[in-house]
Amino acid sequence: MLGANLGVSAYVWDCGVALCRYFEKQGITFSGKKVIELGSGTGIVGILATLLGGDVTMTDKPKVLKQIETNVIVNVPNACRHRLQVRPLTWGENHTNFPTDYDFILGSDIVYSSVTYPALIETLCHLANQGTTIYLSSELRERNGSPSFHEERLPQYFNCHVVDRLEDKAITLYKMTKIDTRPGDCLPSDDRNQLVTEPNTGSQPASLSSPH
Repeated sequence: MLGANLGVSAYVWDCGVALCRYFEKQGITFSGKKVIELGSGTGIVGILATLLGGDVTMTDKPKVLKQIETNVIVNVPNACRHRLQVRPLTWGENHTNFPTDYDFILGSDIVYSSVTYPALIETLCHLANQGTTIYLSSELRERNGSPSFHEERLPQYFNCHVVDRLEDKAITLYKMTKIDTRPGDCLPSDDRNQLVTEPNTGSQPASLSSPH
């Protein structure tokens, strides 16, 4: 279901596939765990987390939700759907409508536009608690500042560890936990004004497919 108005959200990106394969390789289960996925896009990661037993909230901008819901109907058995919900989330705007007790936060290829980085940090800081595990799968691109974002910015707020790399695709998987900070310390008040936009990512999309 490729919609012209969905942009990058209409594709299954390599980062999503890489994160799913990592979960499979490590034998990770989300049974009984509360999970939220940011920038779900086609929903491949959130759908797999549901199939692996998680109580999953899949999020994206409002215009993307219909695509996610369609892919959920196709890929998630009726017996599992009570553990999955799809909700609109715009980073830095309505993130405070969500709770702060998630066991896992998942994101694949959501670090691609430097203008969104401050809002992404603000959202991650709100959603995560000291017991939350965050998995980010990112294709590092110098032109949008994603390497420095992962290596310099995120470590100011999170303990960051590289758990896997796909060298041929420049994809790196990070496992993160929140650093204990005082309320209000997570995001500098002027952080939103420090970054500028960057050109098109230029990545080649993979074809839309089932997460199995």
